Amino acid sequence: MNQAEAFATIPVAAVASDRSFVDDEARLIREQLLRRTPFRSMALPAFGELFSGLLLRLRDRGWQELVQEAAPLLQPSQRETAFALAAQLIHCDRDVTAAEIAFLEQVAGTLELAPERRDQILEVCALLNADCLA
Repeated sequence: MNQAEAFATIPVAAVASDRSFVDDEARLIREQLLRRTPFRSMALPAFGELFSGLLLRLRDRGWQELVQEAAPLLQPSQRETAFALAAQLIHCDRDVTAAEIAFLEQVAGTLELAPERRDQILEVCALLNADCLA
């Protein structure tokens, strides 16, 4: 696994954590990754292969093992951003389950995020995705 795959593993694991992959999640993960280095310079077929390969590895090995493999390859700021993307994906459908919260807590622990920082990231994601005008 290289650093780009390690970074993408975290939000891909979030999408796979609830065993459903809705259109909002697919669109959001694609948009978020494709606007970042090195993904934005990838040809779309190469990006698709990367994404499909990660999904297959998640299916075969489970998200926990893949996140544990990815974590040491990421710098602290990369870990925070990858976690924020995962949290954004979890919150994008505005229906955050107890299992998804447990997933985020476990990922934050594996990524060795400080609890205060984890809570800040989760609070911002909740605010950004609140349907406050409903």
